[in-house]
Amino acid sequence: MSAPPLPAGTLVEVRGASFGYGGRPALEAVAFGAAAGELVGLVGPNGAGKSTLLKLVAGLLAPRAGTVRLAGLDPHAAPRREVARVCALVPQEPQLHWPFTVREAVMMGRAPRQGLLAIADRFDRGAVEGALQACDLLPFADRRLDALSGGERRRVFFARALAQEPRVLLLDEPTAFLDLAHQVAAMRMAAEAARAGLCVVAVLHDLNLAAQSCHRLVVLSRGRVVAEGRPADVLTAERVSEVWGVPVWRGENGATGAPVVLPRGP
Repeated sequence: MSAPPLPAGTLVEVRGASFGYGGRPALEAVAFGAAAGELVGLVGPNGAGKSTLLKLVAGLLAPRAGTVRLAGLDPHAAPRREVARVCALVPQEPQLHWPFTVREAVMMGRAPRQGLLAIADRFDRGAVEGALQACDLLPFADRRLDALSGGERRRVFFARALAQEPRVLLLDEPTAFLDLAHQVAAMRMAAEAARAGLCVVAVLHDLNLAAQSCHRLVVLSRGRVVAEGRPADVLTAERVSEVWGVPVWRGENGATGAPVVLPRGP
């Protein structure tokens, strides 16, 4: 499909990007954009190319064709420190192998903005305190990461990304392995980050959470963008059934008007 016009304030710009692993194509001529103040969801079945696309935007992979720009930078060619001042990535399974405290882990997000000796100043400490407060982690600040639940650790890595003070926040399956309450909390934090002016792009599997939270959805199937737009326009019963290969019922949330998609049966 042709690329739609990009909104004002666009920070993520992908044009005709293709990528493959060995001889297997993962993305083919993908185009999309995301602007400051937006929460954009990347949705599609397993193997559609969602996480690969996020890695292209983060600069962890280089497109074999096409271009990727992050606030005007080529994220793969630019120095990593420069990219980290623009973009923060919360990976699907974030890990730290040492028993750092929550505050220490969040302070690591300040590394791109610190000097060679990484000595924290009042700006670093202020950013960390703000991130801890935003993610409701102040009561846990001095606890070790290995003493936290999975949902609490997810919040720590989200806070670390916020402490980085990025303009673009990339989230790879932020609701994976979380119970319903923590899924809702994760999407609420993503939405609040967008309201604060960040450009947020998230890989999501739960279509109903995506529809409830995102301004726009980009639907990928077999490495291609097959639809892009408002959740209500994109998540039709016909499209979901075709892309995911499952007959679905499509209705509306009576409280919010957001689309609701459910399988028709086992």
